[in-house]
Amino acid sequence: MTFRTRLLMIFTVAVAAAVGLVEWIVSGTTRDAFERVETKRINGLVAQFRREFHRRGDEIVRAVNAVAESDEVLSTALASDFAPYYGEASSIAQSNGLELMELVAGDGAIISSAEWPARFGYKEDWLSGTSGWTSRGAFLRREELPDGAALALVAVAEVTAGDRKLYVTGGQRIGREFLSSLVMPEGMRVLLYQDLSTTGAQFLDASGAVLDPGMFFPVIHEVQQQRRETTQTVGTGAAAEIVHALPLAGLDNGLLGILLVSSSRRELVEMEASLHSTGWMVAAGGILVGMLLSWWATARVTKPVRALAVSSEKVAAGNWAASVPVTSNDEMGQLARAFNRMTSELVAQRERLLQAERVAAWKELARRLAHELKNPLFPLQITVENMRRAHDSAPDQFEEVFREGTGTLLAELGSLKQIISRFSDFAKMPAPDLRPVDLNQLVSQAAKLFEPQLAAAHILLLTESDPNLGPIAGDADQLTRVLHNLILNAIDAMPRGGELTIRTIGQSERTTLEVSDTGQGLTPEECDRLFTPYYTTKTHGTGLGLAIVQSVVSDHKGRISVSSQPGKGTTFRIDLVAA
Repeated sequence: MTFRTRLLMIFTVAVAAAVGLVEWIVSGTTRDAFERVETKRINGLVAQFRREFHRRGDEIVRAVNAVAESDEVLSTALASDFAPYYGEASSIAQSNGLELMELVAGDGAIISSAEWPARFGYKEDWLSGTSGWTSRGAFLRREELPDGAALALVAVAEVTAGDRKLYVTGGQRIGREFLSSLVMPEGMRVLLYQDLSTTGAQFLDASGAVLDPGMFFPVIHEVQQQRRETTQTVGTGAAAEIVHALPLAGLDNGLLGILLVSSSRRELVEMEASLHSTGWMVAAGGILVGMLLSWWATARVTKPVRALAVSSEKVAAGNWAASVPVTSNDEMGQLARAFNRMTSELVAQRERLLQAERVAAWKELARRLAHELKNPLFPLQITVENMRRAHDSAPDQFEEVFREGTGTLLAELGSLKQIISRFSDFAKMPAPDLRPVDLNQLVSQAAKLFEPQLAAAHILLLTESDPNLGPIAGDADQLTRVLHNLILNAIDAMPRGGELTIRTIGQSERTTLEVSDTGQGLTPEECDRLFTPYYTTKTHGTGLGLAIVQSVVSDHKGRISVSSQPGKGTTFRIDLVAA
């Protein structure tokens, strides 16, 4: 994975993570704020219900007390026969704004009932069994009516006339009319669950029956079990609602109904969906912008880096004068300037090194020439001096001395000519004539040529030729000379005999030639200087053999290396380009 790709991924992940974190925080904050607002709205609606409940209860108590103090009720209490008062309750209830009204004798028998006149004479034992009604105020009660049971808010007043007692009960139903009187904000509703066991439970809201009562059963069940207020979320998705349940108890604290204040979560769900969609759009836009910015930023960073890498490859390839353009004053600009200073220093050091090597080469050449020319010059000088002495002191023997001296002079002059020819050959090394060459065939020919010399030196020759070796682009004569020089070098390295191995190895893009001996080996210092012209580890020779080998290999765009250890032999490895 490239640096640009990694940087692009880091930018993308960072932008996506930032947008996700912001969306999570905003969603959580919005949800908390929404729930706080909904809690306040629910609490406000519950408080409104309680105020309305108490207000209506107070009105009912006042109306019942007013009825109890009226002359009509007092005369009814004193009457010996209640039959004439059979329809009295209806007119009293209507005139006092009460929906329910009953006049009950002290023994609990109904004298008159506004809501159910046919119940004349029925017993209301719950009235006669309890005292102190006037101080109790209004309370909830399940009332039996001709059209079924209903939950009502009622009050009771006692009327005493002499030794006689009469009960006045009056009230109003708790139903749709009561629920409709509550002011409900948008998205909220109030439901009444009436646990009327004789006729079955009823669910009511301001508009009538509840269409989806099943979703509220978990809340109702918890209130029935705990007998206290509770708040739950019912439903899922946009249909979910926050429900606050308020238990409604009767006179004996028995559970008669449950008021459910419900607030829809649709607005929150839609808001969260909007936030999510907005978050996705912002994330997509942010990622796109981040990708563009990262692409631009990585281009600014990687472009000078690539230029630096290209220049580094040029330096590695030998172009020490390579440089990179300086386009900024930041860290990349400083790096470019440092690289340019480095290459400038390398060029300067290379020039100094080349100059020092040239001086050293001339010194070595002078030393070698002096050494090579000194050996034949000394016999020449002695021979000439002997001839002069013979001519001056023994003229009769001069003829014989002359013949011997001229023979010596010619032999030594031949040695001088051979030395000069070697140096001339090295200086006049021609460019290679590159043609397809079978390296295995060159190895076979060299093995046959040196077979007698190797046998005389007690050296065993081993050839390991790659049968799949293809041709190489080379000059057959120069490569043969390279092979001959390496074989002669190996023979000199094994004066007591040994093994010489010549190996060819074929690869897809290059061919390798290895020449290994089991001779006395070389030290690391000798390996470093081995290809220097006029350097030799032998007691004889010009030191040009391996220099010629390196020159030929270099002209063939190849590479030569040596690996050796003292006492363990030496291996020369030549890598050549396949044809």
